[in-house]
Amino acid sequence: MMKTIFALLAIFASASAFVPSSATVARTALSAANQPDVFKTVSTVAAGVMPALLSSSAALATDGTNEWFGVDDLRLLAVLFAGHFFILSLWLGQYGNATENEEDDFFGEIDYTGR
Repeated sequence: MMKTIFALLAIFASASAFVPSSATVARTALSAANQPDVFKTVSTVAAGVMPALLSSSAALATDGTNEWFGVDDLRLLAVLFAGHFFILSLWLGQYGNATENEEDDFFGEIDYTGR
């Protein structure tokens, strides 16, 4: 029964792709730029919040253990985080003061002559 309902909803969802667009959709980039600031702010906040909400639920997946990250022993969870922080400290110790300097970018060809 659930499969039938799901298939029916999937057909309706795919059929809605062929419906003509509504009048509220911006037709050109200029008309989209002339929208009110409130709408721009709401859409910007929604674009920033939705990925954070959807990706954080993957971190809280229980994998059958009913515990966050699928770890049922807190000592193991502490070791996992300590290992990651140790590797992060090694990387920051080596490359922490590295900056992206535009003058040091390489845009030329490789010199194979060895001069």
